[in-house]
Amino acid sequence: METESLLRVEELALKKHKMFKRSWIRYIARSMLASMFIGFGVIVAFKTGNFFYVEKSPFTYPMAAVTFGAAIILIAYGGGDLFTGNTFYYTYAALRKRLKWKEVFKLWGSSYFGNILGALVFALLIHLTGLFDSSSVKGFLLSVAEHKIEAPALELFFRAILCNWLVCLAFFIPMSLQGDGAKLFAMMLFVFCFFISGYEHSIANMCTFAIALVLNHPETITFSGVIYNLIPVTLGNLVGGVLLMGVMYYFVNKPYFEEQDKSGLH
Repeated sequence: METESLLRVEELALKKHKMFKRSWIRYIARSMLASMFIGFGVIVAFKTGNFFYVEKSPFTYPMAAVTFGAAIILIAYGGGDLFTGNTFYYTYAALRKRLKWKEVFKLWGSSYFGNILGALVFALLIHLTGLFDSSSVKGFLLSVAEHKIEAPALELFFRAILCNWLVCLAFFIPMSLQGDGAKLFAMMLFVFCFFISGYEHSIANMCTFAIALVLNHPETITFSGVIYNLIPVTLGNLVGGVLLMGVMYYFVNKPYFEEQDKSGLH
């Protein structure tokens, strides 16, 4: 049963809220860390995928998907605070009446803002390294960024719903597993599934676009194009985390927790 994991979700949400109340600046810093960790995943994925991209290999996306898993490990074990995961954690805690919705919106806004700052700082650092200056290295990254801007908004929205459903599961399912090896394998597998499927993750997109914009990029990659992508993707991520994770798990487990609450066990 997932009930023990849901109790951990509650505890994690309350712990994050406590950090937020103690220091908004530190909470923002933790959110910045999360998007920087994703930035590392973006860099290694596109750097690896580019070797296959220039050869027009069918292994381009699979190899990028495998290496992108580094991002979720860094977040899970490095202590970052990610907006997309928070859509699930804080929703569930609010439905359980452990958090007020007013607090939830503040937490969401703060983590999203921190994630944006982190993506911008990481992009600047990558620009200063000069590692992506060569057209032979940045081709795959720029190609993906272009396709994300060109996709229809409605398609982006539904891709984002499925994405965050899967990403939240990548954090949630391992909570019930024993041993770091099993947890790491499950996380990597779920992230591989989301990446290879072509779903849309708002924070990963932030990092990808931020890096693309600081590089010498084609005119098709614009700031307005980035906003065009991020609005439906962010809304879709919210729907995936709030409805398909927070609301769904609250609904299916409500009778169990009501019994436990009445008996005083929780």
